[in-house]
Amino acid sequence: MSEGTGVSITGSGHTPFGRHDARTLESMIVGAAQEAMHSAGIDGTGIDAVFLGHFNSGLVSDGFASSLVHQADPALRFVPAARLENACASGAAAIFAGIQAIRSGAARHVLVVGAEKMTHRSTPEVTHALAGAGYQNDAEENALSFPQVFGLAARGYADRYGDPLETMARIAAKNHENALRNPLAQMRREMSFEACNTVSDKNPLIADPLRLTDCSLVTDGAAAIVLSADDLVDAGQPAVSIREAANVSDLLPIKARDFVAFEGPRKAIGKALKQAGLGIGDIDFAEVHDCFTIAELLIYEAMGLTEPGRGGDAVADGTVFRGGALPVNLSGGLKAKGHPVGATGVSMHAIAYRQLTGQAGDMQIDGPEFGLIFNMGGAAVANYASVLQAR
Repeated sequence: MSEGTGVSITGSGHTPFGRHDARTLESMIVGAAQEAMHSAGIDGTGIDAVFLGHFNSGLVSDGFASSLVHQADPALRFVPAARLENACASGAAAIFAGIQAIRSGAARHVLVVGAEKMTHRSTPEVTHALAGAGYQNDAEENALSFPQVFGLAARGYADRYGDPLETMARIAAKNHENALRNPLAQMRREMSFEACNTVSDKNPLIADPLRLTDCSLVTDGAAAIVLSADDLVDAGQPAVSIREAANVSDLLPIKARDFVAFEGPRKAIGKALKQAGLGIGDIDFAEVHDCFTIAELLIYEAMGLTEPGRGGDAVADGTVFRGGALPVNLSGGLKAKGHPVGATGVSMHAIAYRQLTGQAGDMQIDGPEFGLIFNMGGAAVANYASVLQAR
């Protein structure tokens, strides 16, 4: 087994996810940052660097958002801060920047925040903004919304392996059931398999064959973590080791690669597990990027839970459910917890930190040692995988 990155998560903050008309991007950033520092038992005097994950893509006017973090504590003034943008993996990009800052010796404690304000925009405006993470220099791809992009994945999967729609509906129902245990989730409402598997007025087709219940939510929210060098972690302090972290970026044009094979996610997850000296059977839970239910299905296969084309088996036999061998998205995932784009990767790490330190409340499972996180930007383009270990 590897010696690890030498970096631990020592605190977390997390606003509720949802529609927050009365909250600004700044107030969410500040709230999550303050909670994370309080959780870590540190204030601004101990923070050496700040990194913010924030996609924006024209969603808000707070273009210089990295310096909004400084409002969380007067002592943060003059601490270097930078915004990281890598589409829906902007949060993971910010975390990886923090890890590298500590590993290089440039910092000892790093504050990482992810945030997005989305619901004040109309659905067409949000759809257009998110489409900016697709390939712009091809007329056909440039015309696709992200639901349409992942609709292509679902149709491609059906052509290659068989219709995945029933499995996708079961994934949606699973994640909604999990969200009932997460007080921070946007949609804490049970959705039956039958409702998710039926096209109706309440569950219309969004991008054939994706139904509304196959799509993640437009969300406001922020999350934050404190990263610390391992030698600064006090005995008895709630902390989680970042055992390994891997980042793999693929070609942007979908036409240039086999989208259904999910090669980038497969390589990132495989690299993180290999560097950690672990197999998928060693992982106790996973938080993964279910921007659409077909993405979670493809991630099962990329994780090595099943052979390609057999991801539905992990649903049918209960593997990925709470109580299964490898529960996936105990938080409710992007599907039900919500998907404030820049916050998502940080949220995954904050939730996993709480799970591994026994602070996950009703989401808690018994005695987890290893958690796997996979955060993805674009159509499997920017791929970030982390293996976290309880200390």
